[in-house]
Parts: sequence; C-alpha cells; structure tokens
Amino acid sequence: MAGQISGLTSTLHQHMATRITPLQGDEQLLRLLEASVESNIESLVHLLRYDIPVAESHAPAAAREYARRLAQRGIGVAALIRAYRLGQELVTAWAFTQLDEMERDTAVALLAGRLFSELTFRFIDSISEQVVEEYETERARRQAQRNTMRVAMVDELLAGRPVDVAVAEQALGHRLRQHHLAVVVWAEADSTDANPVANLEHAVDVLAKALGLTQTPLFLPRERTLGWAWIPMNRADSAAEPGRDLPLPHGVRLAVGRPAHGAEGFRTSHAEAQRAERLATAAGSHATAITSYDDPDVRAATLLANDLESTRQLVVRSLGGLAADTDGAARLRETLRAFLAHRGSFLATGEHLHLHKNTVKYRIDKAVEELGRPLDDERLELELALVAAAQIGPAVLAP
Repeated sequence: MAGQISGLTSTLHQHMATRITPLQGDEQLLRLLEASVESNIESLVHLLRYDIPVAESHAPAAAREYARRLAQRGIGVAALIRAYRLGQELVTAWAFTQLDEMERDTAVALLAGRLFSELTFRFIDSISEQVVEEYETERARRQAQRNTMRVAMVDELLAGRPVDVAVAEQALGHRLRQHHLAVVVWAEADSTDANPVANLEHAVDVLAKALGLTQTPLFLPRERTLGWAWIPMNRADSAAEPGRDLPLPHGVRLAVGRPAHGAEGFRTSHAEAQRAERLATAAGSHATAITSYDDPDVRAATLLANDLESTRQLVVRSLGGLAADTDGAARLRETLRAFLAHRGSFLATGEHLHLHKNTVKYRIDKAVEELGRPLDDERLELELALVAAAQIGPAVLAP
C-alpha cells in the first residue's frame, strides 16, 4: 500500500468526484478532497506498518480542513460521510485483490482480509467521527455569525433606517422586494419543552401551510421562548384565514400582522404583529392560539389594551351587569355584538348565531335590562366595551 499511495489516491478521488454530486464543478473542494484522501491513506499505512492503536489516530489536517470547507459552503454532512464510505469500500476491495494475487493459502488470505477489514473499519469510524465533529463545530460557528448579521440587519430594517436592499437580502437570505406576512411566535411561560426554539419555527411552518403559502419563512429566534418570522407572499397570493384547530406545538401561540410590500412592509407588518402579541399577552388564557391584526376587532382592542385600567372602567361603566365574568353574561354580550353588527335585525342575528329569532329577541331584551339604558345611548362606548370584553376577557371584566 505504501508504494501505491499515489495510484490509490487518484482512483479514490476520481470515484468520489463522480459520485458525490455537491462537489462537482468546485475545483478547490475537489483538490482539497484529493489531499484529504491521500493523507488518510498515509495515516492508515502508518497504523498498519507500525501497529499503532486506532484510538491514537487523529484526522489529518487536510481532512479536517475539507470538513470545514464543506460546512462553509453549506454542503450537507452526508457528502462528508459518503466520501469515507466510498473510500473504505474501494480500499478494502483493493486489499482483497492484492491478497488474492500474493497469497496462495486461502486460510491466510481470509484471516489477513478479515484483520484488514476490522482495522480499516475502526480507523474510518474514528476518523469520520472526528471530521464530523469538525464539520458541526464550523457549521455552528458560521450559523452564529450569520445569525448575528441577520439580527443586526433586522434591527436596522425595523428601526426604519435606510439600507441597501441587495446587501440586506444577502445578509438575511430573504427577498425584501416582495410581500411579507410578519409573525410573532412565543411559548407560554409554563412550557417545559426541551427545545422551544424548534417548536416556534415549526409553528410558523404550520401557519404558512395553513395559509396556502409555500415559500420558506425567514425565522429569527429572539429569546429562548420568543421568535419573529416573515412569511414570503407573491402579489397574487391571497392568504386564507387559518383554522382555529391548527396542529401547533403545545403552549405555542402566534400573533400575525397584515401582508405588506418591500422593506417598509417588512417593518409595518412586524409592528402590527407585535401589537397583536401585546393584546394576546394582556388577554392571557382568554386569547386564541392565533391573534390576527387583520381582524378589525383585534385592531381596536390593541388600542384598548394599552391602558387596561381605563379600559376596565369603560367596560364596567358601559356594560353594567353585562360586564360580569360569567358564562351567562358572555352569551348576552356575544348576541348583542352580533345584533349591533347586523343593524338590529333579529332574523340576520339568528342566522349568524344559528339561533331562532325569538331566542335572539329574548337575549337582547335581557341584555338591555342588564345595561340599564337604551342601546343607542353612548353607542360608540358600548361597542368599544363589547370589543374589549370579547378580545381581552377577564382582565377587563368585573369579577
């Protein structure tokens, strides 16, 4: 083997270059692969010749650098591992050919072949583990560096500062010259999941699919249990309203802005998602899993949630007995909101709530009784109080 390192290296290199697709066309990587192959064969020769324990073998410098370069180029670790599998296959086949030509005693050839296979397996197992560790370390370093750049660029965009769009897109890995749907995603405080960030990103993917959006979202973890995301949208996209029963990870909640275009839309949609998130936080367990700023009631309630004490006073003053935090009062509030939205039509309200019109009339009469005044008396405050009660819930209701 020592006398055939050059030929073996050439054979292995050509074999790998044609079978590992991500390497094709990258001359620098291919040259580094060749150096890695050669240095690994030399290390194996030393182990065989001098009976060096495999545990004391270390991945050659060229092999470690090859692993780092793959990580830097974003090539999957499978390409790295496959080179070692192909190398082991070819070197073992070469060794058995040599034994067949050199040794007439079949028992000796078989034993030598078995010893060679066992040693090369342990050697490849050890070296591949070392280079994979090198790969993962470099990938983590690059990811941290990239995340730092992305966070800095996102902060610039959200601050409304002028940025070079092309530079920003390169830093983010995300096109700005399109429509964006911003999302704030977080896990509840009592969540004990071991990997909350992965759950947050998964929740954004679930939302994107439910809305019929197919492009990959830009996801940015901000804290262990908080993330920001922007889902790309084509101009022709019409995001459907997501269902209430999305398969979201346990304890994960979402706040969504409205679609907007370009760098300015990137910022404004996020600002809306943050307002929706503050509303959901104020509502606590009363909030639904998804709070969308596209809902007019949500937009109104985000303003009311900025001053909960004043809103609580408004609710109690305007709703009277309907401000009670009870199931009965909640039913009357829901019926009254629908009645006002349908311009005082008992029939239309009944159709909307799937109730008989006589049931609607009974509830409205009861609601007016609890209010203690006509519906047209301070109508604007009444409607705002009903919105606050529906969106914020117990935080602004009377105990």
